[in-house]
Amino acid sequence: MYRRIHLRRVTRGLRFRLTASYALFFTVILIGVAGLFRESLKSKLDARVEEELNGDWAAAKGGYLRIDWSAEVGKGAASWYYDAEDPDETTIVLEIKKVYLIADQFGNVIPNAKTKENEVSTTYDDLGADPPPEIAKRVIAMVNARPNTPGKTFWTIRRNAQGEPFKIRAGIAYDEHHVAPYYVAIGASLADNEKILRRFTWTYIGVIPGAVILGSFLGWIMAGRALTPVLAVAQTAQRISGSNLSLRIPTRQAGDELDYLVLTFNRMIERLEASFQQMKQFSADVSHELRTPITAIRGQLEVALFTAKTTDQYREAMFNALQDVDRLSQIVRALLLLSQAESGQLVLQKSRLNLCEVVEDLVEQFQILAEEAGVTLTADLPPECAAEVDRVQIERMITNLLSNAIKFTAKGGEVRVALNPLPDRIEIVVEDTGRGIATEHLPHIFDRFYRVPGSGAAPSPEQGLGLGLSFVAWIVKAHDAKIEVDSTPGKGTRFTIKLPSGGVGSDTMEIAAQPATLV
Repeated sequence: MYRRIHLRRVTRGLRFRLTASYALFFTVILIGVAGLFRESLKSKLDARVEEELNGDWAAAKGGYLRIDWSAEVGKGAASWYYDAEDPDETTIVLEIKKVYLIADQFGNVIPNAKTKENEVSTTYDDLGADPPPEIAKRVIAMVNARPNTPGKTFWTIRRNAQGEPFKIRAGIAYDEHHVAPYYVAIGASLADNEKILRRFTWTYIGVIPGAVILGSFLGWIMAGRALTPVLAVAQTAQRISGSNLSLRIPTRQAGDELDYLVLTFNRMIERLEASFQQMKQFSADVSHELRTPITAIRGQLEVALFTAKTTDQYREAMFNALQDVDRLSQIVRALLLLSQAESGQLVLQKSRLNLCEVVEDLVEQFQILAEEAGVTLTADLPPECAAEVDRVQIERMITNLLSNAIKFTAKGGEVRVALNPLPDRIEIVVEDTGRGIATEHLPHIFDRFYRVPGSGAAPSPEQGLGLGLSFVAWIVKAHDAKIEVDSTPGKGTRFTIKLPSGGVGSDTMEIAAQPATLV
């Protein structure tokens, strides 16, 4: 049972099917090549026999054979003229007379002028004499045919009683006075040709199975090597879990389809790893940020439960708990909004806007907050600066940057907003003269819940949730823009957003736009 299951698994495998396909294709190719070679060999052997017969025919008509009227027999008779002492001439004539027939135009075999024997060889007679009507029909056809045309010659293949094949060349020869046509047929055995073809066929039949077996073996090895990266992908996929998403498959540097498959698989794992890391980070951030307000709420309620005695004390405890609940709600709303943004559910609703008007409105809104903080807020704007952007998200981005700039700038400091329209981009600059950010913290300021040390250990509504710059980073990315941060501790910070002038960005879904909120 196990062997049957194992055999079934092997036969259904891609390696087996590739090898079988290769073996079948190789077999068909070998058989096709064998057939072509056999036909080519047969054609060349037949051409050689025809060439020999044409040579014998030319020799016979060239002087060895003469046909004339014989008074002794009362009809045309054949005579052979050659030097019996000359071995070459004797050989040629004897070769011609091995398989031959000479008949008159009516199909009657004519005699030899000297021996009075019929001019037909025993071998030809074994093939079966040509019927006189057939000979007469051929003679008429050859007489009427144009010179140097195929109709002047008849080629046939005949077999004797033993099955031996003979190639027969039939034509016409005239008597000495060129009056009466005579039918002359000479032939040659094709037995040697058939032996050669048979030997070739059996040799090839013996070679093909060995070649197919060897080719299949090599195909099995090559298929195994070709599928090794695929098996590596499968084995790696089996080992992958949430705890070891760092696994990668090394490429073979061949630049082929398998390398492309490996690269695609590795990129998929990278995306999965990034998603898992994002989920882990989200879970850690949520658990960390929610722990503080929940602990505060619990503490407030426990204090009220065990120590409060008057209505005012209970009211104060409930008021403090409600403040923490409100902060908890803000965190949840901000996290959900940021999660929607990063997962692609929050999509830009772009329109053509004058950014000068947007920035001017926001600067006006923040003037009261700036005056309370003792900070000078100014705007350096051109007459007009048009761009294809999402108004709500752009307002959220500038709002977060302005809020942070005012919050971390000491009394007497300055915050400035500027728009710089350039040929290929629009620069939005928010800079302050605040306390600045140390170099080691700059790479992390766009991380969720990250707060630069010294900004306050305990989170509070005034300090924010640590999600504002995360929103800024997403909004910049969604608009295909770039953000640069320059900061010097004690001197201030400068945020520069380089927005494409064409407002490049892709919209794939539509949901209701969220109002601009300070997070």
